[in-house]
Amino acid sequence: MIRFRFGLTPLGRVEPWGEQHRTLHWFALTEGWYYIDLGGHELLRLSERSTRLLRTQAGHQETPYDCYVEYYVARLWEDVLALLPSALEPVPGDLIDFVAAESTDWSWTETPEVHAASTWYGERTLDTGYLWFGPRVRWWRTVNGSTDTVTVAWRYPTDPEREMEFTGPPTGRVSMPTDEFRTAVIEFDHTLMTAMKDRIREFESSGPPAGIEIDLALFDHEQQDRAHWLAQAMERRPETDWDAVRIGARTLRQSASTAG
Repeated sequence: MIRFRFGLTPLGRVEPWGEQHRTLHWFALTEGWYYIDLGGHELLRLSERSTRLLRTQAGHQETPYDCYVEYYVARLWEDVLALLPSALEPVPGDLIDFVAAESTDWSWTETPEVHAASTWYGERTLDTGYLWFGPRVRWWRTVNGSTDTVTVAWRYPTDPEREMEFTGPPTGRVSMPTDEFRTAVIEFDHTLMTAMKDRIREFESSGPPAGIEIDLALFDHEQQDRAHWLAQAMERRPETDWDAVRIGARTLRQSASTAG
């Protein structure tokens, strides 16, 4: 139902950071491509027109991965772990309609409760701001008796003048067992950590490319540190002020209804 798919750029083609002092560090070595395989829909897959445009701008030959987001895989990994505690927090029944609705119709009111509700809502949103054309992707968990699910909803930008466009429906929603979502995140983490460990070993045996600075001790330290991030994210529990969130949610929904 859900998998985080990615591939890393071959080491010889990874772009170093800096001009005078060209360096490579852990984050930079995660340069690659990725998408989210979600219920048969490839979230973050570019349309053929946008793929051709980017290929022309980059001036390179066609590859099987041109149609996916090309960026640092660590960014997606970090953002998934950042929202994980909120995505795994069960949403009370009286707030499901609020979290499942789009925020486009909200009429903002400056109160602490509205701030609490909007922050709680936003913490379930995957950050795609670095992709100026990226979709809005939100996650929330519901538990009803023996049914325990995580729902993923997405909405692509609607600006008709934007250069980048994606495949698939402009909006959608997919629900899956919470254990399946959790397993997909664990698999993503394990696969990335294993791939990065292999990269570090390759540099330890071959040395850095000519003209590029690499601190192998720092590489190893960061690898060991990041290997604990998933467990830390799994253990975190949001400190939600449910009374404030409920009041703020009612205010936002009432103001939207009044404005309509």
